[in-house]
Amino acid sequence: MHAIATRLRHGLPLVLISTILGAAPAQLSAQDGEESEGLPLPVDRYLDISTTESTWMSVDVSPDGRTIVFDHLGNLFTLPIDGGQATQLTSGLAFDAQPRFSPDGEHIVFTSDMDGGQNIWVMSLDGTDTIQVSEGEANRAESPEWTPDGEYIVASMGGFRGGAGLPNLHLYHVEGGSGTELVDEEGEKHLGAAFGADDRWVWYARRDGDWTYNAPMPQYQLAVYDRDTGESYARTSRWGS
Repeated sequence: MHAIATRLRHGLPLVLISTILGAAPAQLSAQDGEESEGLPLPVDRYLDISTTESTWMSVDVSPDGRTIVFDHLGNLFTLPIDGGQATQLTSGLAFDAQPRFSPDGEHIVFTSDMDGGQNIWVMSLDGTDTIQVSEGEANRAESPEWTPDGEYIVASMGGFRGGAGLPNLHLYHVEGGSGTELVDEEGEKHLGAAFGADDRWVWYARRDGDWTYNAPMPQYQLAVYDRDTGESYARTSRWGS
């Protein structure tokens, strides 16, 4: 069994070390990313990590069913679904996460704080281009997903500072722009946009308020957004989450 090896740059939270990697057995050597100008955390030493396990990963399968993409310690990787050699897609001080394959399998969408805020980015798998879709220094982007035609991205967008709001559903063109807010329910948090067989409906999970310790039930419930009418409808109402 081969191990996945990577490097954790000094200055990132050390708690990340306990949430390492757990896909299929693989082997890779992390590339040393170049330090960007103006960043407040200089790279002064490295910590080598070799592991075959991880937790709290985001994983997606390519449309042809042959490749998985996943996040690990703030970097993105691809791996043959049968196991083998893993390929590192991103490196550096930015925390890259939540990757999803495009419908044509040639791009991935993901969240990253490489520009300061946690925004939505799109990159080609061959590394030829990277596009910043959303912009904002205090953004809190979560769970991006492609529309079935590959032209747009549905993601949850909120803010980190100054009571900027809980994440709720927005629609963005893949080439960027201000985006359009789809659902705005005061005091609700919306995550996990997904499409079924009919792309008219955007499924998502919603709850009252943000994450808290010892939160009372019920928590997240399923809802759908109708792209034709602009209305949202509850689809579950059960004890639990």
